[in-house]
Amino acid sequence: MTRCGRRCRVAAVAAVSLAALSCAPAVLKLPAGPSMPTSDGGLVIMQATAVCRAVTTLTAEIAVSGSVGGRRIRGTLLAGLAPPASARLEAVAPFGQPLFIFAAQGDSATLLLPRDNRVLPRAPSGAVLEALAGVPVDAAGLRTALTGCGAPNAAAMQRFGDDWRSAPDGDADIYFERDRSSGTWQLVAAVHHDPARGDWRSEYRDFSAGLPRTIRLVSGGSRRFDLRLGLSQVETNVPLGAEAFTVMVPRGAAPMTLDELRAAGPLAPPPTNAR
Repeated sequence: MTRCGRRCRVAAVAAVSLAALSCAPAVLKLPAGPSMPTSDGGLVIMQATAVCRAVTTLTAEIAVSGSVGGRRIRGTLLAGLAPPASARLEAVAPFGQPLFIFAAQGDSATLLLPRDNRVLPRAPSGAVLEALAGVPVDAAGLRTALTGCGAPNAAAMQRFGDDWRSAPDGDADIYFERDRSSGTWQLVAAVHHDPARGDWRSEYRDFSAGLPRTIRLVSGGSRRFDLRLGLSQVETNVPLGAEAFTVMVPRGAAPMTLDELRAAGPLAPPPTNAR
């Protein structure tokens, strides 16, 4: 394969696949007016996170659509997640081998491109995921993002009227909204503050059995990424052994570097001499 051909193959794999999409929906409007301290922070957090805090492992099929680096994408992922920081993602194709297999344990991840017989071994999980999808999360953060969970500071909870609450959680602000049909609280958004990359947010909708089935991950400002994730076939707390988070690398697989993945991924600038 030519050098350009290999680069294009990696870029296609990293972006899952290209497809025409309709205009992106507006982001969730979060309260921005005056707030005041509230004493119900413990109750709000307990109601909103009771289910997700009980989740250990999670498996799901994820329909992905949106854009990364201005490139529109659509695809399907099979995901498996386990504490504290184990993750597996397979980008399935309509036929044949997966487009890619990502597996991480702790901060070490391996990425296999079966169709190109290339492998990126033992790289930081957060760096690989950001090169693939633009989202600055590592394996542990991916599990939090897909379950819509967190550990905000109840004592610092702020009240925005009767139906909105907000509390800090590390470098993020977590937003809760009261569900008008049930009267219970739901964690509907997390705004992450990243000095190096800028703010980004995760939004949660369409709750079923206490967990979100629709998730949006979107960066602020330049819109480096705007991804909508639809979860189905969700199973929680099923045993996942260590073998689920390893990759069987074929003999003769050619090694690649993280810089090569970044250079060919969806955040890379388009080549000026592309034919």
